[in-house]
Amino acid sequence: MRAHHLNCISTCPLGGLIMDGESKRLRGRLACHCLLVEAGDGLVLVDTGFGLRDVAEPRKRLGGFFRALVAPELREEMTAVRQIASLGFDPADVRHIVLTHLDFDHAGGLDDFPGATVHLLKSEREEAAKQATWLDRQRFRPQQWSTQPRWRTYTSGEGEPWFGFDCVRDLDGLPPDVLLVPLLGHTLGHCGVAVRTDAEWLLLAGDAYFYWREMDAVHPTCTTGLRFYQWMLEKDRNARLWNQARLRALRSEHTAELSLFSSHDTTEFTRLAGRAFDRPAPPLAPRSLEEPGIDIAPHLPRH
Repeated sequence: MRAHHLNCISTCPLGGLIMDGESKRLRGRLACHCLLVEAGDGLVLVDTGFGLRDVAEPRKRLGGFFRALVAPELREEMTAVRQIASLGFDPADVRHIVLTHLDFDHAGGLDDFPGATVHLLKSEREEAAKQATWLDRQRFRPQQWSTQPRWRTYTSGEGEPWFGFDCVRDLDGLPPDVLLVPLLGHTLGHCGVAVRTDAEWLLLAGDAYFYWREMDAVHPTCTTGLRFYQWMLEKDRNARLWNQARLRALRSEHTAELSLFSSHDTTEFTRLAGRAFDRPAPPLAPRSLEEPGIDIAPHLPRH
């Protein structure tokens, strides 16, 4: 399987240096890291970032609190649907979307893929739909959920072991090289998504952490601003911190087999994508006639 890294619209949170650890201006820069996976007869999108309708109608689609706080750079060419076309694919070939969670900056592009089946935990759908608090109504935006009839949900607590994680599960209609990895805490149905490429496993950990130094096995650190942001949004603090510790152990013990990254760290995105985070994906180079096709590799035993 072949995967492509997409930043589907950056956000610019207030705080600059205390948010991303680098910016010298009032606002920092965060990515919305998504994956596009070539899988057999179609494409799989892992998270969507912001979508075309978010760009066109931000006041209707996005909560005012987060528009002011993180000020997304609403560039149409950075939406998933436009970058998929830029790579040379037909966006209509996106048959499946796998969501880490339903926050506005992860699910905004669902409307751009009306034919795709959307996979997520049942608890994520139910808790987001409750709109229980003012902050929930700002972060979970039903305006982005027109594809709900095509959502496929999964019950928490079901699945198999994978690299020391429990209840990891295959997804209906997808090969066993795309897995949902429960990482509760940021939301009550939050997941990572694991994708096995020809070279290694990729694990998009969503918002289980935000800053690359949080995964340091010896001295994990986070910027002050992102530490506060994670605290503000967390639904289960103990679960979030426990899962961060598990991810640090995973990264330390399986470096050669797996690349771990979060949704918003620009350093991780630049390293994995091989380009600046604020540039859209360029067209793919034509493949060699000798290059093998995109066949799904046989399923390897899980750890």
